[in-house]
Amino acid sequence: MKIPDSHIIVIFGASGDLTKRMLIPAIHQLFIHHLLPENFAILGTSRTQLSDIEFRQRMNEFLPSGEETNSQFLNKVYYQTIDYDLQEDYQKLKIRLESLKQTLNISSNYLFYLSTPPNLYDVIPEKLALADLNNQADGFKRLIIEKPFGINLSSAKNLNISLLKNYEENQIYRIDHYLGKETVQNLMVTRFANGIFEPVWNRNFIERVEISSAESLGVEGRGGYYDHSGAMRDMVQNHLLQVVGMVAMEPPVVIEADAIRHEVMKVFQSLRPIKPEDIRKQVIRGQYTASTIKGQSIAGYRDEPGVDPDSHTETFVAMKFYIDNWRWAGVPFFIRSGKKLPTRVTEIVIEFKPTPHHLFDQKGFEQYKPNQLIIRIQPDEGILLKFNMKEPGAGFMVNQVNMDFHYSSLTDIHLPAAYERLILDSLHGDATLFSRGDTVEAAWNFIQPILDAWENDPSIPIYGYPAGTWGPYESDGLIEGDKTWRYPCKNLSDDGLYCEL
Repeated sequence: MKIPDSHIIVIFGASGDLTKRMLIPAIHQLFIHHLLPENFAILGTSRTQLSDIEFRQRMNEFLPSGEETNSQFLNKVYYQTIDYDLQEDYQKLKIRLESLKQTLNISSNYLFYLSTPPNLYDVIPEKLALADLNNQADGFKRLIIEKPFGINLSSAKNLNISLLKNYEENQIYRIDHYLGKETVQNLMVTRFANGIFEPVWNRNFIERVEISSAESLGVEGRGGYYDHSGAMRDMVQNHLLQVVGMVAMEPPVVIEADAIRHEVMKVFQSLRPIKPEDIRKQVIRGQYTASTIKGQSIAGYRDEPGVDPDSHTETFVAMKFYIDNWRWAGVPFFIRSGKKLPTRVTEIVIEFKPTPHHLFDQKGFEQYKPNQLIIRIQPDEGILLKFNMKEPGAGFMVNQVNMDFHYSSLTDIHLPAAYERLILDSLHGDATLFSRGDTVEAAWNFIQPILDAWENDPSIPIYGYPAGTWGPYESDGLIEGDKTWRYPCKNLSDDGLYCEL
């Protein structure tokens, strides 16, 4: 794999959890797998007063113990205290970068990672620009911005306008760690490199598409943040709609960032708006209530620290919608995401239409189960195909069987974590797996009427569901007839023999 040019990664908010739990370990993995240049540095910045040595000691706690490479890696880690609101501190940052560049023989390539609260996403880039740290005349200057990218359509538009005053679109990397997962990326290969899938990937052969992202955890001490966010903002608007874009997109002309993101944008432009009068029928929201799981009493969402006792914030959302284009006309898409569900799992289910005539219908229609292609994003990453086969013995008794592939079977290949892949891509200038500004706004444009209806119409219910269950039973009503959601297990295959939760 190509090694990026020498560079300095500047992490704003370096004293926070994301830096120590995700970013530094991810960069360390790139280092030990020889995916970084010999000359690079990491400069952590935050308001906390720390020396280089103190910062290295903090970061060392989150690196694998006993690794000989830890000290070599940490020698490339530095720290600079900064007040985000003071322009003079950005001048000091510029001087420090110049010093590191000269001392370590590094080019003027800077990657600025904003691991900060969202209210700083426009402040820091503007002050960097005032310090001329957006100027690419002598090397790249790139921004990585974490979600949430806005809290509604208006704020997302304003943030885009603010950033584009001082930066080109190709300098801005809006990160979505879901798109960094190997299985999401393999979705494109599954579709576009296999003659058995792409010809049937359309309304003529597909009955419905279902995307689920379940978490077994609750808000875990983040009630104050989550109560102003909710499942729709936290998961659906960004992660799951981006996955929808990858599932539904047309084949790009080439595998390049702009070509792929053009096709995702076309999907978002084709999303059929959900009319205000249809929101209560097509979108179900829920909130987990107190329950007992494996003998342990679990508090309800409204009893969590930091949560308003009268909160109407959704911890579960399920929705049905359509994509009005030639490929997907009439095919329902279903999205479901929630906290305190039975297991942690994210997967895509492609359900195919039944055969036109049930030749072997000896026991009645119930005997036939639909063919499904299941793309598991996490955990037990892989792909599962469910199809019907004859049972051994006399007659034509039909039963469903599984054919599966697991990434864990590739034991001799390092599978990079999402942040590893995305940080490396940003260093290479590859924006394929990052959200473009117009697609972010298009996703908000689809979601905003739902949020407005929830805020302005108190008669739209929020259903309770006991913690540890699959959400409110009303969500089953989104799917027509006697069909229901797929209820996945932690284990992808052998799901007919046992179900690990």
